[in-house]
Order: sequence, then C-alpha cells, then structure tokens
Amino acid sequence: MAVDYTVIVVYLVGMLAVGWWGMRRAKSKSEFLVAGRRLGPTMYSGTMAAIVLGGASTIGGVGLGYQYGLSGAWMVFTIGLGLLALSVFFSARIARLKVYTVSEMLDLRYGGRAGVISGVVMWAYTLMLAVTSTIAYATIFDVLFDMNRTVAIILGGSIVVAYSTLGGMWSITLTDMVQFVVKTIGVLLLLLPIAVVKAGGFSEMKAQLPTEYFDPLGIGGETIFTYVLIYTFGMLIGQDIWQRVFTAGSDRTAKWGGTVAGTYCLVYALAGAVIGTAAKVLYPKLGSPDDAFATIVKDELPMGVRGLVLAAALAAVMSTSSGALIACATVANNDIWSRLRGAVTTASVTTASVTTDSDITDSDEERDEVRGNRAFILIMGLAVICTAIALNNVVEALTVAYNLLVGGLLVPILGGLLWKRGTAQGALAAVAVGGLAVIGLMASYGILANEPIYYGLLSSLAVYVIVSLATPATDPAVLAAWRERLAGRTPEPVSDSVPAHQ
Repeated sequence: MAVDYTVIVVYLVGMLAVGWWGMRRAKSKSEFLVAGRRLGPTMYSGTMAAIVLGGASTIGGVGLGYQYGLSGAWMVFTIGLGLLALSVFFSARIARLKVYTVSEMLDLRYGGRAGVISGVVMWAYTLMLAVTSTIAYATIFDVLFDMNRTVAIILGGSIVVAYSTLGGMWSITLTDMVQFVVKTIGVLLLLLPIAVVKAGGFSEMKAQLPTEYFDPLGIGGETIFTYVLIYTFGMLIGQDIWQRVFTAGSDRTAKWGGTVAGTYCLVYALAGAVIGTAAKVLYPKLGSPDDAFATIVKDELPMGVRGLVLAAALAAVMSTSSGALIACATVANNDIWSRLRGAVTTASVTTASVTTDSDITDSDEERDEVRGNRAFILIMGLAVICTAIALNNVVEALTVAYNLLVGGLLVPILGGLLWKRGTAQGALAAVAVGGLAVIGLMASYGILANEPIYYGLLSSLAVYVIVSLATPATDPAVLAAWRERLAGRTPEPVSDSVPAHQ
C-alpha cells in the first residue's frame, strides 16, 4: 500500500497548496465568494461537474447499482437532468442578476422581505449537503488506513475547511479542476473497465444476476419520480449550484459550460451503476450496498491504481463538500447574520437599487468582509464536522437536505422567475408552510418516504398561489428593477472586465 499512500498524500498536500495559492487571489468579496465572476467555459464546466458529483453520487451511486443494477443510475441521472435544465433555461438570467445568494434574488424579485426565512432554509440545506460528503471520508480513509470513523471525518473535513477558508471560491475552483480530472481518470477510465472485466464482462454479469438488474426502470417508477422532484428540481435552486453559476464570465459560459457538465453527469451516473452491478457479481453478500465501492477498490485494483481511484473518491467528496461549505457560510453570513444584526452588506432591500460588484473597492471595509466570510467558513466547517460525526447514513442526510430545499424554496424561486403575480407574502407563506410540512411529514412517514416531498411541495404551491392572489400585487417599481437586472442592464462589475479564465 506504500504507493497508494504516496498518491493520496501527494493529492492531499496539493489541495492545501492550492488553497494557499488561492488566498493570494481572493482580495475582494467578489473574488472570495464568486471567483470574480470571470470563469471561462473550461474551468466553469469542470468546477460545475465537480460540485454536483460528490460522495453520494460516487459511493452512493455505486451502492445503488449494487442494490438495483443499471436502474441505480437514476439518482445521479436526475442530478444531471437538473443541471441541464438549469443551464439551458435559467443560468444566463441567474448570472445576470450579479448577486451572491438565492435569498438576494428573492429580495430583488419580491421587494426585500424574503431574506431571513429563505436564508434559514437554504442554510439548513447547504449544511446537510456538506455533512453528507464529510460522512463519506470515513469510508475512504477506512479502506486506506483502517482509520477510526471519527478520526477520518476530522482529517478529511479539516483539509477541506483549511483550503476553503484560505482562498474561498478561487481555491475551491482550482481544487475542483484537479478533482474533476482525477475522478474522470479514476472512476471512468480505470475503475469502470476494470470492474467490468473482473466481473467477467457484461455477458457473465447478465448470467449471474436477475433480469431486473438490467431493467432501466427496475428501481421503480415512484422512486424515479421522487428523484426527479428532489434532485432535478433541487439542481435548479440550490445555493451551492447558483454560487457556481455566479462565477461564469458570460451568459454563453453559463449556458454551454453547464450543458457540458450536465452531460458529463449522465455518463457518470451510468458508470456508477455499472460498477455497482459488477460489484454485486463479485461480492453478492456485502453487509451494506454503500460498502460496494470501497470493497471493489480494495480487493480488485492493482497497486498504484487503487491509490488513484481512492484519490478520485476523495476528489468527488471534497469537491461537493467544499462547494456546500462555502455556500453554507455565504448564506449564514450574508442572509442571516448580517440581516439579524441590522447591517446590510449585500443586496439592498430597496425597490430601485441593489448593491453590485461595481460598488466594491479594495478598501479596508472590503478586506474586513473577506475576513468575515473566512471566519464563517471556519465556523460552519466545524459545525459540519461535528454533525457528520453524529450522523451515519449518507442517503438519509442527503434526502433531508433536498427535501428541505425543494419543499421550502422551489415554488417561491421558480414562481418568482416565471409568474409576475407572485407576491412577497405568497413567497414567505410558501417557504414556511412547505418547509414545516416537509419536516413534519419526515417525522411522521420516515426520512426516506416519498410522501414528505409530495405533500410538502403541493402545500407550498397551493399556499403560494392562494396568498399571492389574495394580497396586493408586487410594487411595479420592484418588478421594473427586477426586469432590468434579469436583462443584464445594470452596470458591469469591475471584475467582469478582466478576461475570462479558461
């Protein structure tokens, strides 16, 4: 294992080095939180694919393939579909808003009264998303070093917190590009063909397993529909995803770069399911489906290759973990803390003017904001590590995250983008009723039940429409300012004048 250890250690040290380098770039709030809004298509595609394909998509995706066969691809497949829909239909308009958080978008659309409550829901989602990836460190480090679960979570989580705190979005973007390359080589180019060959090829896999393992709908229509509601729609509205959209250097980059990343996700989904199916042939009686990835890597891959594939798993985990962490800290600082203490440091809550990057200078105040965001990343990182130690099930934690997100925020966000009659009162009611309904129904039916998202989403939609129609329409001045922002007719941020990074 010496060669494998060396590969992993070099990779981890490299991540910290990139974080240190990113610290030199992140001199302003825009650079720290959204990489100056100037990523080119190559970096944008790589970092977007990296953040959506994390530990749940890699370890969990292989586990679903082990349990259900090829239809186990549906969870990750619906993530890819959501990213494609976001990129094609919404990303250009989102990027033009020049905001930092989803709650700021809601403030712009509804007149400045949706921030704190939507921020709390989004914060809970990003926190749980970061926790799911952090939990996955235990599986990987257990294979590598036979390490205690708690120690593994602390080690992996600390590295992510360190480079994220140092350089913010610049560090995360650069590390994501490395992680994208590593996981492409490790999972798609190495583990996938080796797993199929070790299982005897597709003909042997079909001979060894029941026919439902090769049924594209074998996981069940209801489950697929639930995945679409949770993950496809979740991709449209998550702060972690929007914060990457905000980094795009142009409308074209946001649209086509995201389309490339979404297509990559579809390929990754199928690869994970095939790997899991091969693992079922090789190890038919594993204690847990989530053990499939680690077991096949540990027992079937040659020295050196094993280290690279485990580095790929670490890459998948770290990319989502770091993206969710900076999203969680951004929401906590900009949407909750700043508002609660009465200091508006991001979007203006007036009907006619919203702070943009063009208002920002390299001043002491700006450097204080960078330090403040660093402090919040550190605080949220510690919270994520502690929560991950307390929890155990990756799929359950991910389900809680997406149920809260979709049940509470899908309707007011898409309603704001698509229905001009929606009002601030309707949005707030939808967030509150949808979020509380999801929490109550998860407690009643169980975390993995389908009913919480079904009924939570329906209740949110009903309340949004009824309350919006029953209250005065949004101020025309607010809607006019909103249309100006969507059309990109606000002053261009200074940072956007810099050539896009490829």
